[in-house]
Amino acid sequence: MTTVIIDYGSGNLRSAEKSFQRAARAVGGGNILVTADPEAVRRADRVVLPGVGAYADCRHGLDAVPGMVEALIDHKDAGKPFFGICVGMQLMATLGREHGETPGLDWIAGAVERIVPDDPALKVPHMGWNSLSLEREHPLFEGVTGGDHVYFVHSYHVVTDDPAHRLAHARHGGDITAAIGEGALFGTQFHPEKSQGVGLTIIGNFLRWRP
Repeated sequence: MTTVIIDYGSGNLRSAEKSFQRAARAVGGGNILVTADPEAVRRADRVVLPGVGAYADCRHGLDAVPGMVEALIDHKDAGKPFFGICVGMQLMATLGREHGETPGLDWIAGAVERIVPDDPALKVPHMGWNSLSLEREHPLFEGVTGGDHVYFVHSYHVVTDDPAHRLAHARHGGDITAAIGEGALFGTQFHPEKSQGVGLTIIGNFLRWRP
């Protein structure tokens, strides 16, 4: 079994690779491969799309890898597990509204909107550890408890058209989306690779996941 972490010029690739390798050793999760090769994405059993920085930059970086978006669509259409992290999760939405409108992959209907806390004293970006509120059961949350802390760094979040697609949220002057999913698609706004034991649990669950 092979899990591919996509290299398209965005994301904490070294940190993500190490965390996925560590989780794979613990759960017998097979090989972890970091690559920019679309054919490797097509062959993969599981795909991880990381992302840091501005939404439009990440989308343009993905588009700049010949054949990568098409390979991702083939992976999704095959019903194989997909994990988007931070902006990688945001790219699953219909569009992003950071510095104008940029189309996303449109896999989960919704828009990426700026966080606007109801308390003006709260800063944006939302940065640091925050507790999760789980909204519904999901196999990737096995062993995770509401109130567990995970690590965030972001100024925008996904607002899903269908509330059922939001799996978890955190509080930062209002609810902000922490995880979304549908079918074999899953994404976290927080960084599991920086979230210590909770993050490794989620990664391990992904490596064993058979939707």
